[in-house]
Amino acid sequence: MPLPHPAPVFDANATAQGGLGDLPEWDLSDLYPAPDAPEIERDMGWLETECAGFAADYEGKLAGLDAAGMLGCVQRYEAINRVSGRIMSYAGLRYYQNTVDAERAKFLSDCQDRITTFTTPLVFFTLELNRIEDAKLEALFAANADLARYKPVFDRLRAMRPHQLSDELEKFLHDQSVVGASAWNKLFDETIAGLEFEVDGEAFGIEGTLNFLTDPDRAKREAAAHALAEVFGAHIKTFARVHNTLAKEKEVEDRWRKMPTPQTGRHLANDVEPEVVEALRDAVVAAYPRLSHRYYALKAKWLGLEKLQVWDRNAPLPTEEPKTVDWDTAKATVMEAYADFSPRMAEIAEPFFEKGWIDAGVKPGKAPGAFAHPTVTDVHPYVMLNYLGKPRDVMTLAHELGHGVHQVLAAPQGELLSSTPLTLAETASVFGEMLTFRKLLAKAETPAQKKTLLAGKVEDMINTVVRQIAFYDFECKLHAARRQGELTPEDINEIWMSVQGESLGPVFEFMEGYETFWAYIPHFVHSPFYVYAYAFGDGLVNALYAVYEESGAAFQDKYFEMLKAGGSKHHKALLAPFGLGASDPAFWDKGLSMIEGMIDELEAMED
Repeated sequence: MPLPHPAPVFDANATAQGGLGDLPEWDLSDLYPAPDAPEIERDMGWLETECAGFAADYEGKLAGLDAAGMLGCVQRYEAINRVSGRIMSYAGLRYYQNTVDAERAKFLSDCQDRITTFTTPLVFFTLELNRIEDAKLEALFAANADLARYKPVFDRLRAMRPHQLSDELEKFLHDQSVVGASAWNKLFDETIAGLEFEVDGEAFGIEGTLNFLTDPDRAKREAAAHALAEVFGAHIKTFARVHNTLAKEKEVEDRWRKMPTPQTGRHLANDVEPEVVEALRDAVVAAYPRLSHRYYALKAKWLGLEKLQVWDRNAPLPTEEPKTVDWDTAKATVMEAYADFSPRMAEIAEPFFEKGWIDAGVKPGKAPGAFAHPTVTDVHPYVMLNYLGKPRDVMTLAHELGHGVHQVLAAPQGELLSSTPLTLAETASVFGEMLTFRKLLAKAETPAQKKTLLAGKVEDMINTVVRQIAFYDFECKLHAARRQGELTPEDINEIWMSVQGESLGPVFEFMEGYETFWAYIPHFVHSPFYVYAYAFGDGLVNALYAVYEESGAAFQDKYFEMLKAGGSKHHKALLAPFGLGASDPAFWDKGLSMIEGMIDELEAMED
């Protein structure tokens, strides 16, 4: 049962602020009033004492506990998770507001160091639990219903048994984690946040520069793409060093743990079978010609181009009127879509806007992208955006708010059962996007507006499905190649280009410098192999949405029950009430056929 020292995971399609209205900022006081608040020292002191007390009370004794004793032990462990998670959530969220602020970085590091030291005595807990015989555990569950509620946690732990190391080695890995991957993660974050890109004589951070790739002015898009390539190229040795080190560190730990593949750890954490992920991956790759290749050929025609350049991939359509969506309009759009699905969904979302649970503005040093961070179950989630008023930013708001609603609903499961595996964590977020899209599509007044909305949704789905599976293939190839030796920047560039051409299709030409664009993707650094969860979530939601359209009002209750389950059920059990199953290869084709159907509609508009 790993302690949650959560680095938020950045979402894929998040896109600098005038005319947007009052953008909300976080009020982190629900966690702690200030970094020097006495409550933090109080909780640090409690943690130090409780971790030592927990080890003294239970180390070497787990196998002899009766059901009531085991329940008390698990509940104490859960309380430690809750307090440590609260401190690290506060430190982490402050840091992501300004990653170049030395005080915030130091505060985060110091908290991490102290909590890692305090919790090292707890490493025995997982190791001893996994040495208890299955029959003994089953008897304990049978004897105590409150303990049996935690069975899914024990089951996921038991899946790690073949990969468990000695007590001493596990303690060593726990202790040195602060100078391992997490240190390289911070180097990456601080490097990215500190980069400056010159576009038409003006300096921008990465978020503002990436935003230009959706600008109506093709020359502006091209200038931004070249600026990105120039700066990434100048820092490519640093990014290659980060990737080489993290991939090698992972290989060493995987080898010691006897993980059969680099992806195994992620699959175990996601509680998903490797064959399910491979079925998803194979279905998407087989669909490239029917999806991305066909859509981008259409887009080239709309733009009047024989070939697309990388700066055209997210270009607005010629029929699209340049539009800035102010914050109040964005809020109203998403909340109306949520309320149409269920008033309850809108009620859960409302406090995010009213109580300082969203940080929306683009600010110097702020981490790029977007995320929803659940913090701990006795507080509430926080959402981070970099809101620029693009129509796509409205969809990002709908996406992150979906995560937030999911996290609120799952919180009553408690600290150890509320966290949803990544494969299912994207369900509510992508569903929230779909609700918002369908609402906007129903309001479209002209064929041109409908075409623009449909094309935008297809592009988002291609970014979520095709692009993320291409990212997954890139990671698979990268980790496989690193096992053969150190990779030069050119080696990594070559791997990147091998998946880009295949996924985007023959209509694309790739400018010099695009081969370095792997450098800024945070998922590769923070959460290896995370990216397939987006495609999983999109395919799952497409299938769910089809059920929703067919089943009417009965769907909502089942949907909320699924979200409330958090991590307490396997994906098979969660999808069964809807008549769906991710283990069925045809399941993924259903989801992909929805994207295909939208491209069919767009092609029909050409006639």
